[in-house]
Amino acid sequence: MRKSPVKFASLILAGAFAATLAVPVQAQEVKLALGMSGWTGFAPLTLADKAGLFKKHGLDVDIKMIPQKDRHLALASKAIQCAATTVETHVAWNTNGVPIVQIFQLDKSFGADGIAVRGNINSFAELKGKSIGVDAPGTAPYFGLAWMLSKNGMSMKDVKITTLSPQAAAQSFVAGQNDAAMTYEPYLSTVRNNPQAGKILATTLDYPMVMDTVGCAPDWLKANPKAAQSLANAYFDALEMIKTDPAKSNEIMGAAVKQTGEAFAKSSSFLRWQDKAANQKFFAGELQTFMKDAAAILLEAGVIRRAPTDFNAMFDTSFIK
Repeated sequence: MRKSPVKFASLILAGAFAATLAVPVQAQEVKLALGMSGWTGFAPLTLADKAGLFKKHGLDVDIKMIPQKDRHLALASKAIQCAATTVETHVAWNTNGVPIVQIFQLDKSFGADGIAVRGNINSFAELKGKSIGVDAPGTAPYFGLAWMLSKNGMSMKDVKITTLSPQAAAQSFVAGQNDAAMTYEPYLSTVRNNPQAGKILATTLDYPMVMDTVGCAPDWLKANPKAAQSLANAYFDALEMIKTDPAKSNEIMGAAVKQTGEAFAKSSSFLRWQDKAANQKFFAGELQTFMKDAAAILLEAGVIRRAPTDFNAMFDTSFIK
């Protein structure tokens, strides 16, 4: 006796449905938008993305390239949930009404940020009244310039500011515009590679004040602690990959900023990425001391209008244990 085609098809569908139930369902990846820039120190996040390390930890990360001066706006509008930026920027955002909680440290600059000057300028005192290409208030180059001037008994009022992005500041300086430029890698190497344009007066080797962390919106962090832990873990995995396969890692990270792997390796030699042990040391006191020092400079430079009241709300050490 022939089986009815309808019944036979029903049996096949039923079997397929049962088989589907028997297969374990994959946990859905947590979606997360992270704001950053092409700064060399952020590159392990790019590596974590391109090498599949975020996915390995159950994250679907959308990296958004947003200028530092606008990143807090994206955070406030919930267009991003987390951001990579300098420590003093976290202080400024929190103080100016955009809360963010730092959860792990990315890097420390060891000469990757600096000020380039014309050949006839030999001191900060000689910068008085001179034009300097630098990014907008609330950015790392602006803070770096304010910090260096302050340490030399000067302020931003003593110089003429031309607002330019880090890349444009370096390029315009090499092209003969402005007396000086405050910028960072990979753009500082534009100046290093064109000594006829001028020289580097000082870097973060002389004034160690550029260090970057990843922070997340407090409400998102409270709702997604496991995702935040995965974000930190993926970053530490990226550092391990850089250690075990430097050639491939540099190629991937360099491609994101239109550099060869070799050129990227040279740029990154001016900074130090921070592993878990370095993170634990940093969050044990150095971070808090620096935030207080930075707040004084931010206040003097007019980036914030009042002193912060609660530095402890600006970080959480539970993701680096």
